[in-house]
Amino acid sequence: MRDRTTVDSQRRALLAWPLACSALASHGPALGRSTPTPPPEIRSELPGARLLGSGRLTFMLFHVYDARLWAGPEFAVARFDQVPLALELEYGRGFDSADIAERSIEEMQRSGPIAPEKVTRWMAAMKQAFPDVAEGDRTTGVQLPGVAARFFVNGNFTGEIRDPEFTRLFFGIWLSVRTSEPRLREALLAGAPNGS
Repeated sequence: MRDRTTVDSQRRALLAWPLACSALASHGPALGRSTPTPPPEIRSELPGARLLGSGRLTFMLFHVYDARLWAGPEFAVARFDQVPLALELEYGRGFDSADIAERSIEEMQRSGPIAPEKVTRWMAAMKQAFPDVAEGDRTTGVQLPGVAARFFVNGNFTGEIRDPEFTRLFFGIWLSVRTSEPRLREALLAGAPNGS
């Protein structure tokens, strides 16, 4: 039986995905296929949103999560941070809330330094909005540009972070040109009207 330290270190390694990950099973909505229906929280928050693209994040051979990007017709890649959108993640394994928040901050810092007091405030807010997740759990982040990021787990509202800078940097983890996962970004933007 593995001890708790070994399990914790393996989970932290999975969250340190940028060095050994790939985006798999990436696609946008294909011609001739039925249009996927957004989950209820996305239909409620973003009426008229459609699936732009999806991809799978893996670490070595481990399935970390499947990601799906939903947005309305006004979506433009070059100004992703200025339009409402939703990013849905379906986890392939469990993670602690604190680990998800910490990894999110590390990825957000790819866009530039973040003041220590903001890191502290955002970490606390994310730990409240992000519960621990188990395999099969589905999280949704909704971007309200210039206002807030709203979060849902398995369709249930879990919190809101009302900070335009946080919102821009958080969704930039996946959509910014500075993302650590350009292949996943490309997969998520596959159905965007103006390309990636």
